[in-house]
Amino acid sequence: MREVELGWGKVLLVKDNGEFHALGHKCPHYGAPLVKGVLSRGRVRCPWHGACFNISTGDLEDFPGLDSLHKFQVKIEKEKVYVRASKQALQLQRRTKVMAKCISTSAGHSSSTNVLIVGAGAAGLVCAETLRQEGFSDRIVLCTLDRHLPYDRPKLSKSLDAQPEQLALRPKEFFRAYGIEVLTEAQVVTVDVRNKKVVFKDGFKLEYSKLLLAPGSSPKTLSCKGKEVENVFTIRTPEDANRVVRLARGRNAVVVGAGFLGMEVAAYLTEKAHSVSVVELEETPFRRFLGERVGRALMKMFENNRVKFYMQTEVSELRAQEGKLKEVVLKSSKVVRADVCVVGIGAVPATGFLRQSSVNLDSRGFIPVNKMMQTNVPGVFAAGDAVTFPLAWRNNRKVNIPHWQMAHAQGRVAAQNMLAQEAEISTVPYLWTAMFGKSLRYAGYGEGFDDVIIQGDLEELKFVAFYTKGDEVIAVASMNYDPIVSKVAEVLASGRAIRKREVETGDMSWLTGKGS
Repeated sequence: MREVELGWGKVLLVKDNGEFHALGHKCPHYGAPLVKGVLSRGRVRCPWHGACFNISTGDLEDFPGLDSLHKFQVKIEKEKVYVRASKQALQLQRRTKVMAKCISTSAGHSSSTNVLIVGAGAAGLVCAETLRQEGFSDRIVLCTLDRHLPYDRPKLSKSLDAQPEQLALRPKEFFRAYGIEVLTEAQVVTVDVRNKKVVFKDGFKLEYSKLLLAPGSSPKTLSCKGKEVENVFTIRTPEDANRVVRLARGRNAVVVGAGFLGMEVAAYLTEKAHSVSVVELEETPFRRFLGERVGRALMKMFENNRVKFYMQTEVSELRAQEGKLKEVVLKSSKVVRADVCVVGIGAVPATGFLRQSSVNLDSRGFIPVNKMMQTNVPGVFAAGDAVTFPLAWRNNRKVNIPHWQMAHAQGRVAAQNMLAQEAEISTVPYLWTAMFGKSLRYAGYGEGFDDVIIQGDLEELKFVAFYTKGDEVIAVASMNYDPIVSKVAEVLASGRAIRKREVETGDMSWLTGKGS
């Protein structure tokens, strides 16, 4: 792969099996340079977040993101490669796939729809877009508890100042143009699958032919004494995030929970707040997910940025002055000054509205689906954070993977199967986090790892960590080691297992592209 300058912009020139292809050079998701990504099996995988594009068509084949790449004309004459591209395409760097428009006469006002999608996160939006891309021209209604059109929720905890319009995944005109109706602040209270009808909180009833359940999850809250005091937040909406930043400026912030959300919020607030403290039950941040050693290295980075940790303890009381938070009391009897508190202690599936329906829920409230994202009820599909599904490359083990990329992929598979295309979910999970300008990338499913093999330098935060179970690598995490996580994701996606002994040697030429 090579980046080539065409005067009005660059293209990615790819030579694969003797054939040349020219494509947009930046990933439409967050603008990563694709030349630094991974070329394999006729597609290029983004080095940052793992999105995949077909080199023959430019089409998006794996997520995250919504748009594809432009594909440019290539001609070979007398040993020279000529690329022909329009100025506009070079400057746009993204291509929205051709979509059908809604031709239903009942759109916008009747009490029945062909497709109803409950939840407007990544799964809901991708389902709606996929239906239109596949030529579906009947009515689609997307309903959400939020007051906003679909937005980039993972950014909330990484950039708390971001405004709703900066976070929007698509502009208002997009939904109008393709006839995707969005009902905001619309809460579904019951689903009657026998009569194919849902009832909203305000009494409005809507009939459907096909239903996608993608309600996401609800954040867990503290149950300690004083839990009702003011200025204690979970981060769920742009308004929550914006208020936290406003209250934290020059004041004392406490974050409860050292998982991804809590640590991202803590990192962001260090520049704004007078002090930032993190309270966590485990002995190191991210321990269950990234292991002890990686967790400790990240903790050190936070401590170097003035974050104070209170580990192996929890909150026993929130104390207020005139109704507003003043102190957080810990079970260790330590008292921490606090003007604002952010709670990031996990989430539960937002499936309470399904309890009286015939849609199966497991003991934890998740919706079990098969590889086609179908529930136990014909015509009812589910996707996103609220589902458990069979993970193909881990022997179809039923798992819940609440990642942004996974929600996209599941939304697409659900749409394809609404159209009877018999698609199956097979993507390799991929996620990322960003703290203090540094990114950590992760691919695979590491639940139950029994060893961590680390190559590189943890102190310098330039490392790759392989998570193994028995003699198999089941996940990988890295910092400052691109595109290794995308490389591993590509190997796993190809169906090849990576053995523990292959990563123990320290010779990573087979992964960094310098060997076979």
